[in-house]
This record gives sequence, structure tokens and C-alpha cells, in this order.
Amino acid sequence: MPTSKIIANWKNKVFDAVYWLEGEEPYYIDQVVEYAEHHLLPESEQSFNLTVFYGKDADWADVINACKRYPVFAEKQVVIIKEAQHMGQIEKLESYIEKPLSSTILVIAYKDKNVDGRKTFGKLLKTKSIFISTKKMYDNKLPEWVTGFVSEKGYQITPKAVQIIVDHIGNDISRIQNEIDKLVVNLGDRKKITDDDIEKYIGISKEYNAFEFQDAIAQRNFSKSIRMIQYFESNNKAAPIQLILPTLYAFFSKLYAIYGLGTRDEKTIMSEVGVSFYAVKNYIAAARNYPVGKVQHILILIQEYNLRVIGINDAANSDADLLKELVVKIMDPAMMDIAVK
Repeated sequence: MPTSKIIANWKNKVFDAVYWLEGEEPYYIDQVVEYAEHHLLPESEQSFNLTVFYGKDADWADVINACKRYPVFAEKQVVIIKEAQHMGQIEKLESYIEKPLSSTILVIAYKDKNVDGRKTFGKLLKTKSIFISTKKMYDNKLPEWVTGFVSEKGYQITPKAVQIIVDHIGNDISRIQNEIDKLVVNLGDRKKITDDDIEKYIGISKEYNAFEFQDAIAQRNFSKSIRMIQYFESNNKAAPIQLILPTLYAFFSKLYAIYGLGTRDEKTIMSEVGVSFYAVKNYIAAARNYPVGKVQHILILIQEYNLRVIGINDAANSDADLLKELVVKIMDPAMMDIAVK
């Protein structure tokens, strides 16, 4: 059951006794917890019938006692355990979860971890609770998610704006949501988010960012790449090398995978490699600029420069100098026909 289904059920007054929310993606867990804390009960009932524990400070006996209380002048009470992964002896809740009170809604947020499903407690949770295990969203799914999230709010967003957000922020969905909320507040009567809005309200340059730098490399545009590095050198928060190198590595890894497909069919590439609709043409264009042997060599180069960034086999070069070296080696015409064995 997705977390959205839980909230939909709650809105329709459909409740279960125990909800266990675990895993790597806090965004979906936070959505459920926020709704449980602020919307499951009317404000007038919350002071008597809402109990919130924090895992680090929570005692299992206190949690069970709270769950076994009956609601005061209401049909339901809500008990929430936040950051439950820090709670000692959490498996002691087993006796309550085995026979929960129907008038109590217990929501347990167990972030960044997964309960051991081989043990008795884990097996019990999977049979006696609404059990949700979240995973980090794959990078190739982020553009679609951002577009859908914006659409749900009644707005549109340009493909370039989507790509800038995704490449700069990564798969931190909570942060993406916060930035989009900030954008929407500032749009006024307009209903479309553009790359200009990204630059103005989030502070990510529409011309000088990791996505545009990747694009310049893909096009083998040497002068633009060097110009961008000079900008990054003067504006070190625009696209730090710690962001650029993983971005480039992910790009060329997917490009290498495309060679393995033996086709340039866009739908096949999107499906098999996980390339978004917005980026697939860039990958096909890059395949014309970089033969497969060169792509292999570039992947090795990026790994080498990633080590040099942290001081391994490097004599204290600046980040800008390292990027300039890397770009020269990537675009060296003499290396275009290299074959890595």
C-alpha cells in the first residue's frame, strides 16, 4: 500500500490500528506522520487524544500504556513514535501489536532503516500492521516525479527547469518539495515555472549549473565548458566539483549502457537504461560525439579525478584546475579512437 493510499483511507474514515513506516525515503514517511499529527483529529481533541513520542527518549512501557488508554470524549486517539529507529527495545511493543486497541491509531516512523524480517518482531509487523517500506527514488524517476508534483499543485514546469532542479538537488525529495513550494509562492498569478524562476527564487543559475556543464561536455563544446569552470571558480556554490563529478559519471555510465543495447531507439533507451524523456536526445547526440572506447576511458578518468579531489595522487591542485585538466582529456581529439581493453 503506498503512503498516499493510507492518507486517502484516513480521509474516508478508514483506519487500522498499527502503521509501521520504514526505509530510506523520509519524504513519504513524513507525509503520513504529518497528516496523523495535524489532521487525523480535530484540533479540539488533540490536547487529550494525541500523544507524540520521540524514539531516543521513548520507553516501550510508556508507549504501550499510552496506546492502551481509551480516548477522551472521542472515538479515536492517535499515538505517534517519531524517529523510532532510535528507540531502545522497540521489539517490546510486540505484545501490544499482537492485540492492539481498535480505538487507538499507532503510527511508528522507523526512518533510514529496515526491521529484520527474519525475526519474530519483523514477521509480526508484516502480518499485524499496515507495513510500508520506502526506498530512495531512482534518479531517472525524479524528472517525472517533479513534473507530477508540480502538476498536482495546479502548475506547469518547463523540462529545462525540471532538469536543473534534479541535477542540482539530487534525490532529496523533501528538499525538492520545499524549493517548489517556495517557487509557487513567488509566482503570483503565473502557472508555469521556468528556468528563470529557478535562478531567481532558488538561486541556481540557468546557464551555469551541473546540468548545463554536462550538456556542454556531451556536445564536446570546449570553450563553453572552460567558461563554465571559470564561473564555478568564482561562484563555488553554483556547482561544486563534488556535484559535477558524480553527475558526469552517471551520464557516461548511462551512455556506455546505451552502447550495450545496440539501438538508438528512444523508447528502448528510456525503458532499458532509465533515461528520462527530457534527456534521451542528449544521450543520443553524445553517442555521436564519443565512441564506446572513449566512453570507457572517460569513466576511468572521472574515477581518477574523484580520488584526486580528496587528495590522493594529487599535488594540491584547485578544483577548477582539476576540472580543466579533465575536460581537456575528455575532449582530446587524439583520444577519440582509443580502445580500452
